[in-house]
Amino acid sequence: MPLIPEEPQIHESAQGPRATPATGRTASTPRPVPGPRSAATPRPGRPGPAKPAPPAQRPRTTSDRPVTDRPENRSAPQIQLIPASAASALDAADEALDLLLDSGRAPGDVLLLTTGEQHPWATHELSFGEGAYWAHHEAGDDVFFAGAAVVDRLRTRPVVIVAVNGEDDIADVLTGARERAGALLIVCGDPQRVNAVLGAGV
Repeated sequence: MPLIPEEPQIHESAQGPRATPATGRTASTPRPVPGPRSAATPRPGRPGPAKPAPPAQRPRTTSDRPVTDRPENRSAPQIQLIPASAASALDAADEALDLLLDSGRAPGDVLLLTTGEQHPWATHELSFGEGAYWAHHEAGDDVFFAGAAVVDRLRTRPVVIVAVNGEDDIADVLTGARERAGALLIVCGDPQRVNAVLGAGV
C-alpha cells in the first residue's frame, strides 16, 4: 500500500524540473554574441541580427588546400551579379555568404569586401586590434571581412563577395576583387555601375 502514493510523487517531481530548463534553454540560445574568435567558431553573417545561424561546424572537405596566394589564377573567375541598391547591398552579400556556407563551401574559402561602410564583422574584428585582425587573415580558416581600402593587401581566395554599399568610385575595388577571386566573384550592387567596370552582360 505505501507504494501507491509514492509513485505519483516520484513521477510528478521527475517531470517538473525537466520541462522547465528545456524551454528556458531553447529560448536563451538565439545566436552567439561576437567575441574573440577561434578557428572552431563558425562565423554568422553579422554580429547581432536575429537571422538563424548556419549549422555549427561544416565538414572541411575542401580545406586541405593551402590558404596562400594562388598563382594558378590562370582563368578569369566566374562573375555573378546580384542587383542591389547601396542600402541593401550588405544584406544581399550576407545572404550570398549564407547560401555559400549552407551549400558546403568552407568558410576559409570566402572573402567579403565592402566599398562603403565596413561590414559589422570587420568592425568587430578590428576592435581586437590590427595585429589580431591580420593574423586572422593569414590563418585563412574563416570568412574574412575587409573594406575597399585594403584590397591590395588581401590574398587570393576561391570566392570573393563584394557589397557595393558606397557611392565612391568602385573600379579599383572591383578590379582588385576580380584578381583575388580564384573561382567565383559575386558582386551585390547596381548593375549599371558594376557593368561599367566589369563589362556589359555580367
